[in-house]
Amino acid sequence: MSTNISKQKREDLLNKIKEIRTFIASAPQDENTGNLLSYLSDLEKDVNGKKYGLVFEEHREEIDEVLDTHTPVLTEEEDLFIDNGEQMNFLIEGDNLASLKLLEKTHKGKIDLIYIDPPYNTGNKDFIYDDVFVDKSDSFIHSKWLSFMSARLKIARKLLAPQGALIISIGYQEVHNLNLLCQDIFFDRQNVVVTVQTSGGKPNGGFNYTQEYLMFVVPTDFSPNAMSFTGGIERSPFEGLTLSTFDKTTRPNQTYPIFIEKNTMRIVGVGKSLAERIADGSYLGEAKDFVFDFNEAPEGTVALWPISSKGADCVWRLISTRLLHDWKLGYIKVSKNKSKACPNEYSLQYLPDGVIRKIESGDLEVIGRENDLPTLKLGKNETVGSDIPTIWTEKVFFTTKGSSYVRNIFGDKRFPYPKPLEFIVELLRASTSDNSLIVDFFAGSGTTGEAAMLLNKETRGNRRFILCTNNENGICREVTYERIKRVIDKEGYTASIKYYRVDYVPVSERMYYEYADELLSHIRELVELENGVNFTGNAEIGIVLTEDELDNFVTNADDFAKCKKLYMGHDLLPTEEQEQIIKAHGIEISIIPDYYYRDLQEV
Repeated sequence: MSTNISKQKREDLLNKIKEIRTFIASAPQDENTGNLLSYLSDLEKDVNGKKYGLVFEEHREEIDEVLDTHTPVLTEEEDLFIDNGEQMNFLIEGDNLASLKLLEKTHKGKIDLIYIDPPYNTGNKDFIYDDVFVDKSDSFIHSKWLSFMSARLKIARKLLAPQGALIISIGYQEVHNLNLLCQDIFFDRQNVVVTVQTSGGKPNGGFNYTQEYLMFVVPTDFSPNAMSFTGGIERSPFEGLTLSTFDKTTRPNQTYPIFIEKNTMRIVGVGKSLAERIADGSYLGEAKDFVFDFNEAPEGTVALWPISSKGADCVWRLISTRLLHDWKLGYIKVSKNKSKACPNEYSLQYLPDGVIRKIESGDLEVIGRENDLPTLKLGKNETVGSDIPTIWTEKVFFTTKGSSYVRNIFGDKRFPYPKPLEFIVELLRASTSDNSLIVDFFAGSGTTGEAAMLLNKETRGNRRFILCTNNENGICREVTYERIKRVIDKEGYTASIKYYRVDYVPVSERMYYEYADELLSHIRELVELENGVNFTGNAEIGIVLTEDELDNFVTNADDFAKCKKLYMGHDLLPTEEQEQIIKAHGIEISIIPDYYYRDLQEV
């Protein structure tokens, strides 16, 4: 019997805490003894805490200190607005933890895809923590990275829609830690690591690294779209008829013999199912003990039982009535059995419902029938894989492709190791629909934004994106924004961009009413961000946040003839007359929610 040593140590420590608490309780009570008892309670709570999975030293960042005393707000850089019609996208300049806290106010449970390419923590000046590069000599190199990522992924979980997906690019240095971290935070989702060949090799310490990784965090019922590089394979539309995942105990109605005529390879009938035999009393034993009898076949026929190619008992995919029905229509194929482990003389294949629908719609051509058999002969069946392969070797995904592409945009090497555009396009193709909302809070060179626009053009979609990045070395303005602007101009993408900057309003040691007006001046940006709209120069929508603004809008309602929707502060109470005037002009009122700064009001 194994012994949990860690558990024993915890119990020993808890007993010692109990003894100390008893000793203190018997001593004269004062402020100090009260504090000691409180400290012991905290210690006891920590000892009883989770002691499995990933454990790391927690660190505080400089941004944590800022957020302790300030609340983040958004300020638009109006001169950087790109007004090009269609969907409204957003670029947020600032610390991504602060940006995520703002997105938590506007997009909780609304994001369809989060893709990020965080620092790989190589120790080669790729990860800055509190304005200092973390190098290989730092004994806390991994725990600092995990603290950094944990804080951001916990908010990312809140942002994801129920069927939303999170995809993370990562190197070998942290892939194992990241896997454990994601399993901890996203405990109710699938966590799958995909290997991606990214180059011809990076020699390091006697090893030649040619790969990076993708961490997919997706719903348990995740069903990806087909990716262009996984398909185009011609294959038979017929699939095996046996099910090795079920047995005769769970599916007795799908456990029966099929009789094949030897001379013609025609299905001439079926025998009783196990369920029928149990019901009529012809079999009295346990279902699990039922033995397939090959001798019950009528003369001139052989019996086929549901046995896998490896010789294991299983069940047929179809009940007997459906089998005979599909045989007559040509949806069943009989062929010689090639498996030595399976005692059946013949094997059976069937057409799945999806293939049958392709036949009925004309997408799969019927070119005839097999000789003297009802089985359909079908034209070229080119399929595109709907499963994501766990190893990608396509050269178009090599990092050098991304570097040369970005260099061509700017004429210089402005950003190191950007992801190839084709790579991100395929990720979006697999995990988004035409109307998906995409977030990248390590936006870097802006590849995610360009990929969304390119895919929209290809599919006539309406994907929208929100990119977040800091402005260290001018990255946000001179790389991310500038790239998006240039490719819109070059390719003629019908996409608009709003550029926001994260600012901070001090809130500590101040009552809410003392800074409420300052927060109110930043509400417009949050409304735009949440609803994907633009108020600047847009005659179709309006916003009023104060009584004076409401009065002015109603008084001059005739000047807003094109206005279709008016966003109104939640604490405004229009008079009956004002409401009638607004409705008479056919203007819809949308109340701005009070949750943007509710947390501060409660404090």
